[in-house]
Amino acid sequence: MKLRQVSDLSDFSRGHWLRELLCRGEEPSHVQSSPDGQHLLFLQKSRSPTVPRVVAFQRHSIAGADLERSWQPLQPALVGLLFLQNPVVLGSWVLAMVWEHGRTEVWHFVVAVGWQLLQTLELCQGARARIVSVCSQGANLVWCEERPPLGAHSDMSKCAFRFCVCTRALEVGEQGVRLGTVRIVLHNSPEYQVLASPQHIFLVPAAAGFAATSKFLLIWHPEEAKLTITAPSAGFVRSKVLRSSGESDFRKLLLGSVGLLSGFAPLDIHTSAVSNSGGLLLVSTKGSVSIVEPDGTQRHIFDLEGGPLAQGSPVRLKTFSSILACVLAGVLYLVDQNSGRLIEKEVLSMKEVHFLESQGEEDSIELLTQTGIYNFSFSKPEDSSRPEPCLVEMVYEEACRYYQRRSLSSSKLTVEKLKKGGTFQAPVALAAILQHSLHQKQKPARGLQDTYTKLLSTMSLELQSYMSLELLKTCVVCAPESEVESYCKELVEQEVSRILQSDMDKDNLAYLNSVFASFPKAAWKATRSCLQLQQNGDGLLVARATPEVWKKVLGRPQLEEVGQNGMVPLFELICTLFLRFKPKWLPSFVELTQQYVSNSWAYSSKEGPEGQVPLYKRALGVLARKNKHSEADDEMELELLLCSKRPKAVLQALHLLIRLKRWQRVVEVAEKFSKLSPLLNKEIFTTLLAEFAQHRELDPYLDRLWPLCPAELTASDILTVILQHLPHSQEDPVPFCSEGNQLTVGLLKPLLQRIVQRPSVQDEMYSDALQSPTFPPPTPPREH
Repeated sequence: MKLRQVSDLSDFSRGHWLRELLCRGEEPSHVQSSPDGQHLLFLQKSRSPTVPRVVAFQRHSIAGADLERSWQPLQPALVGLLFLQNPVVLGSWVLAMVWEHGRTEVWHFVVAVGWQLLQTLELCQGARARIVSVCSQGANLVWCEERPPLGAHSDMSKCAFRFCVCTRALEVGEQGVRLGTVRIVLHNSPEYQVLASPQHIFLVPAAAGFAATSKFLLIWHPEEAKLTITAPSAGFVRSKVLRSSGESDFRKLLLGSVGLLSGFAPLDIHTSAVSNSGGLLLVSTKGSVSIVEPDGTQRHIFDLEGGPLAQGSPVRLKTFSSILACVLAGVLYLVDQNSGRLIEKEVLSMKEVHFLESQGEEDSIELLTQTGIYNFSFSKPEDSSRPEPCLVEMVYEEACRYYQRRSLSSSKLTVEKLKKGGTFQAPVALAAILQHSLHQKQKPARGLQDTYTKLLSTMSLELQSYMSLELLKTCVVCAPESEVESYCKELVEQEVSRILQSDMDKDNLAYLNSVFASFPKAAWKATRSCLQLQQNGDGLLVARATPEVWKKVLGRPQLEEVGQNGMVPLFELICTLFLRFKPKWLPSFVELTQQYVSNSWAYSSKEGPEGQVPLYKRALGVLARKNKHSEADDEMELELLLCSKRPKAVLQALHLLIRLKRWQRVVEVAEKFSKLSPLLNKEIFTTLLAEFAQHRELDPYLDRLWPLCPAELTASDILTVILQHLPHSQEDPVPFCSEGNQLTVGLLKPLLQRIVQRPSVQDEMYSDALQSPTFPPPTPPREH
């Protein structure tokens, strides 16, 4: 897909000047379009030798007075350009320019007259107040203002909570503009940046804020008069309804949550913006894009490429329908917000890029650059050069294979039978949609049956993914030799993602085997993206893959399906990649898969993967196939055995540690896993008691070993185990031997004393009877 130019800026008044301002690239700058798309406002911040200013450009060279305002660096600066609806004239709007000291200018544009100043208002009540952030929601203005302390000599660092969040209605009527009463949302607060969605206001701590208050976000719900505290590292914390002005105090709001909030990680925010769905988009300095919903929950969407982001590098964010568009370092990323799947990645030749509000079509993107305005549409692919018969034939061939596998009939299903039979409508519908959407010049929705139109809207993302894949294949064929490798890596990522979304039959599995063998690095990157593998704040591995993807990963084909061609199941393929690129993550990955299995299948279900061969054994099988064995492999084998938490695996790990003579780790494993079950506790203690009888390596750990003794073991049982495992001497025993490796009664004494002093099971059974006040019981009367 390619960008389509819709304007070269010549249709704007003073278009040459607009192009000149964009070509300078004088960051930081801000471009905003009017609701009707007929005006562009260019806000240029202060940078020597130019002065800060705001300039309006009209489309179609509409005659009239221009709007241009500038101010000196020491004067109050402009903090907000807000478009508000004008209820007097349906579909019209006014522009509110909010200055730092609270002065608000309300402008409107009249055709053939130009820009006119309606009124100048004072937004703040205090003369010393300073606005640091402002936004609009409907006809209301919401802002954060600084209220300096009364004493001029006061230390500002000691007045951290000197800010206040306020709201006020701005009403435009036939008699002019009127401000409503000021309502305080939050006072005695730190500095916040306010961002408005249609129903909520997000309060994001300023970058220069204090560490204690920079660990959470606030969400104000105006209709419910409620504030929600949420932390991206922990999710929803609490909500509080503000019934009176006293409850709007920031410090009182945090009472009861201070201890909880202090343990959270500091916020990591590089860029923030509001999505069209009402959520707050956050980009971290590591390049991770996530969304905070109005209810306080957070969801990860996508990770940008390129590693950590520099403080000054701009990141542009915009949502169109369910698509997230992001521009970073000249690269445009299009991501599905719901699944986190990368739909398109386009390298732009423009340095300065700004998103504009698309007019008319919700599913298209408009970009403002130095050379003009470009449109990027999702609904109509530009490239329709693929041969129609080949694509339709592929649909019917795939349908034949699909229905043949599920048919009870012995007769072979052919493409001709499928086309003429009329029994199966799915391939017919899909072929019609592909024919129409990929090769029609008009909009795809026209000329289709109503049922097909609904299917087309459902399949739009899949169609875009297909077109992107076909274009990428063309690039691989036509690219110079120096660029083939980078294209191949991107192709592998898309292919792995596509296969994980489809049925995992033996053909797809064989294809994955060849792809993983030929392009291991690209396959590793694609696998991490599909499973959404990453480390959380505690350093633990987490995965956000869908249940359908997990089932494909954990599936194990039958032996007759695999055959003798050396095909490796997908789980084993992924374990191989972990061992090659991130071996420390492999035990955590196996533990994650076991957690998913335990939540999805019964413990001994033959349908689940654990009903055949346990997952840890499958991972151990991959480890055993390595050509060279090292000490790191021994440690990996231990971790895989222990992460399974199965009794046999734990005992196997314990014997491996004993063989390696790692006694400190032996005791640690015994202490940890003895708590799992009484039977495993008995097996572990008996094993270690046998080792204790044979040598003196465990003597330094006896104070930690004896408390593990099971309650059912008696002194007789202990001595039996000891005698069975005493080493056999070739010579006659010599009393008072000088060698210090002999077992003595003194070493056993603490254990035997513990057992003797412990109440026996029989004593506990009869304890009620022994404590009876009349013992023995009285003789019953005899019958004469």
